[in-house]
Amino acid sequence: MLMANLDNEKATVQNPLVKYAVDIGWVYLSQDEALTLRQGESGLFLYEILRRKLIDLNPGIVTIANVDAIIGRIESVRNNIQGNCEILKWLRGKNSVYVESEKQERNVTLVDYANPGNNVFNVSDEWSYTNGKNRNRADVMFMVNGIPVAIVEAKSAKKDIEEALVQVHRYHKETPELITTPQIFDITHILDFYYAATWNFDRKSIFNWKDEEPGNFEKKVKTFFGRERFLKLLGDWIIFFTKDDELKKAILRQHQSRAVEKIVARALDPLKKTGLVWHTQGSGKTFTMIKSAELILRLPAKPTVLMLVDRNELEGQLSGWLVNMLGEDSHKPVENKKELRALLKSGYRGLIVSMIHKFDHADECLSDRKDVFVLIDEAHRSTGGDLGNYLVAALPNATFIGFTGTPIDKTAYGKGTFKIFGKEDDKGYLDKYSIAESIEDGTTRPLHYALAPNEIRVPQDQLEKEFFALAEAEGISDIEELNKILERAVNLRNFLKGHDRVEKVAKYVAEHFTNNVEPLGYKAFLVAVDREACALYKKALDKHLPPEYSRVVYTPRGITMMN
Repeated sequence: MLMANLDNEKATVQNPLVKYAVDIGWVYLSQDEALTLRQGESGLFLYEILRRKLIDLNPGIVTIANVDAIIGRIESVRNNIQGNCEILKWLRGKNSVYVESEKQERNVTLVDYANPGNNVFNVSDEWSYTNGKNRNRADVMFMVNGIPVAIVEAKSAKKDIEEALVQVHRYHKETPELITTPQIFDITHILDFYYAATWNFDRKSIFNWKDEEPGNFEKKVKTFFGRERFLKLLGDWIIFFTKDDELKKAILRQHQSRAVEKIVARALDPLKKTGLVWHTQGSGKTFTMIKSAELILRLPAKPTVLMLVDRNELEGQLSGWLVNMLGEDSHKPVENKKELRALLKSGYRGLIVSMIHKFDHADECLSDRKDVFVLIDEAHRSTGGDLGNYLVAALPNATFIGFTGTPIDKTAYGKGTFKIFGKEDDKGYLDKYSIAESIEDGTTRPLHYALAPNEIRVPQDQLEKEFFALAEAEGISDIEELNKILERAVNLRNFLKGHDRVEKVAKYVAEHFTNNVEPLGYKAFLVAVDREACALYKKALDKHLPPEYSRVVYTPRGITMMN
């Protein structure tokens, strides 16, 4: 009896999900009620509700005379990711209509984010849609003010969650109209509750909704679809950006949105002026920074936000992402020290994007305002020395938020990342997302390794004396700076290139490759300390493997590739 029950997805997953949504304020519409409001299976919206809310939320702008024309504009967007992006602009009040009585364009409000109770929240099930060629039926649809915003596919606990993902992908292909307005899709089989942005088919962009009680399906549904939190997600946490000339869509993960909210709260705190966001590499720090800047810039008296990044970001896609997310003319990139200093002295309010090196030898206060907020990427390597001192001296009353994936705990000079940015927080950081959490979430792959035999490993005392101790003393974790330390570790380098050791390592590597790697059809690479070492290893490897098995690739460091 229990097994039969678990196999009934409607009874065990779909119906409870709808019930939990109703418990927290979503109003249930039966399939027939929704179909009537949609005016048939090809209808996209709950038209009467949408008409009423457009008029209610836009007095003097939307009237009985023009409301249907506005709905027609919303309904006529393209049925693809570009159209989905346009729908989000409508939902966020970024599109306008011409008001004849005022002789100007006025933005149209579809959702009242400031007053959640001023919106109509509906949930319906068995949402059937046809475009005349194909018909699909979503398990559950969530709507705000008559606009579908989230689609849910439910599977029984006995079924693989991948089945739900395949169905959602099929909806995009066969009935794209069904997915044009929903911004989010969820797939669940009770055990897990996954969420993702529509029009994003990357498996790595589907995330498991986490809470304090893993496995509590009711709590997962109620926290995810809590009306205030859901409006926050709709209004802030969904982003569109261009990558490789293609429009992409993403949804900020929980650690990102949590960090953004903490950063904004720190910006509003008159007593604290620093904060460290410690998020592991690959956790989306750039989007976290951009979204933080956007929300800080919404503060009533428009402040100054200074985003300090490295040259690769400055010259890469960052500028395009800022335009996508914040709009044209959203920021001022600065090319040189003179331009940056003039901008800050002028009292400019808005977003400035630059590099910390532009503050080198800034020998005067450039702004003593308190509403200046500095977001510093890779803070562990950019603020520990003189550049950090120049920055603080130039902006003495600013709030400094450092972002890092590899903070330095202590240095010989007492200027570790925690000391600089984490001094006002008990744990040393404002927010943390560890590599262990990232692996658990599936964002980062776990690293599997096997230690080499003792006789070919570097002696611990020598490694500590010539490398680890020096790296810690100078507060370094950046790969380029670590390589500079290695250049100075003459005895260590000579040991690594010693004839006996090279021969032993080459023999071990060749045997390991032959027994463990080659049978799987894979290749391998051996990283050496410098170019000379690469040449030495090539000669040694050729004694154990056919010469065509390996070739040397010279980079700033050395790499011997094995085919």
